[in-house]
This record gives sequence, structure tokens and C-alpha cells, in this order.
Amino acid sequence: MHSMEGHMDMGPHMKMTALRQAKPGDAERAQQVVEAARKASAKYMDYHAALNDGFKIFHPEIPQKMYHFTNYGYAFEAAFGFNPEHPTSLLYEKHGEDYKLIGVMYTAPKRFDEEELDQRIPLSVAQWHEHVNFCTAPAGRKNEYMAPHPQFGLRGSITTQQACDTAGGTFHPVIFNWMVHVYPFEKDQPGIWSVDRQHGDAD
Repeated sequence: MHSMEGHMDMGPHMKMTALRQAKPGDAERAQQVVEAARKASAKYMDYHAALNDGFKIFHPEIPQKMYHFTNYGYAFEAAFGFNPEHPTSLLYEKHGEDYKLIGVMYTAPKRFDEEELDQRIPLSVAQWHEHVNFCTAPAGRKNEYMAPHPQFGLRGSITTQQACDTAGGTFHPVIFNWMVHVYPFEKDQPGIWSVDRQHGDAD
């Protein structure tokens, strides 16, 4: 857990990088990412186009504030380099039977330190997040993830190895990779890089 030091605490299951002082060129680099994100995602306003291009809905059966349409080829690519025109996921809100495109998500390997994240998107502008302290439910109890006041999962009350072991689960200090959301259709910088929205959507 020492790798979490210096990160902003946004709850027991999420850690976020802290904002840095801006360096020359940071704003320009960040704007290039926004423009690439807007260009890459605009053709997917109709979610059927995303599905046709190989994006898959992550857990469509679970009601969510935001749905991630993930391209696993782009996710693999992101492990080795950064192409802002290849977001790992497209972000949609569901309206009835339709989905409204609102943004994209980029990923980076969980082994990355903050210097490496900063090279992808400046940490003076963007705050990357990772999901931590995850207790996997034991076999036969997976349905408890979505129950009111769950013990297990990203909304669970369990946040330590000891508590997870006692409950019969499997503890993971970190799950998934680093992630950052970009909302390129918003009108201002706080909206484009919204931390509250990123945290509230809770991947």
C-alpha cells in the first residue's frame, strides 16, 4: 500500500492522484487530449456504432449511473503506449432504451508511478484514479455486490485484508488499472476534467 502515499483519498475504495503545479506546456498537452477524445468519440453518438466497432458494454445487466463501452483491443494497446484517439472505454448515460454519449475513459498500467501518468496527461489538469481495497465475495455470494449495504465489492464495507479474510473473501489491494475520465463535450475545463463526476460514477 506504500504506492498509494501522496494520493488523494476519495473514499475507502478509490484513490486519486493529487493535482500538481502547472508546468509550461501542460495546458496545451491536455487540450490536445481533449480534442483527440472529442474527435475519436463523436462518431459514436449512436451507441450502435460503438457496438459495431467492437466496444462491449461492461455489465449491462446492472443499473449504473454510467455505462462503460470497452474496447479490449484498445485496453491492451494502452498497456504499452498512449493514443488519445483510442480510448479504452466510451462513457454513456442510459435514457430509456437509448444511451447518450458523455465522455471517454483512458487507462494506464497499475504499475505506473505518477511521473509516467503525467507523461500521458498532465497531473496539473487531470486526476487519475484507481480502485483499491477490494474484497471479492466468496463463491455463491456474488449477488451480494448489489445488495443494500453490501460487505463485498467497490461499495462494500470491507476495506482491510483481515476483515476480508474473516468474511471468507479474497482481498485485492488494487484492482484494474489506472483510469481517468474525460468529458470532451463539456463547455469548460472543470466540466471536462470533473473530479466529482469521476468519483461519483465509481466505475
